[in-house]
Amino acid sequence: MTFRACRKADNCASCELEDPHVIVESSLMSPTRLSNLTIVVVEDHNDTRRFLGIFLGHLGAKVVLAGNAIEGLAAVKTYHPNLVLTDISMPGRDGFGLLSDIRALGPDAGGNVPVIAMTAFVDRARILNAGFKAFLSKPFSPETLVETILTALND
Repeated sequence: MTFRACRKADNCASCELEDPHVIVESSLMSPTRLSNLTIVVVEDHNDTRRFLGIFLGHLGAKVVLAGNAIEGLAAVKTYHPNLVLTDISMPGRDGFGLLSDIRALGPDAGGNVPVIAMTAFVDRARILNAGFKAFLSKPFSPETLVETILTALND
């Protein structure tokens, strides 16, 4: 099932279901799609971090936001999330360092949590070889984000 949402630039008063409308899979964007999940988002850019938090929260996830790798590791230790989304290029400790720190916690302390890398700069092979569960190349669509999360959780 799909639904269509008008873009404001379309200026369509009646919202007739015709092109040029954006089609979004409603099954992916259901307000309960990510319910019962805790997701830690580690991103140094404030706007991106806030957007991801709002979006994932709208889909039912409990979202913990962290502005750097140190905050991200503390969030993993405290909340034992189902998933971590982390930027790779961050000041100080990068996403590779964060992944290493998470894995060092051991399975009983949340060290086996799936971690998805988000970046525009690093190549996919390097990220996957480092042990990330998945890779999101910035910019990515909301649909790609949800699909990647669900795939990472179901592998």
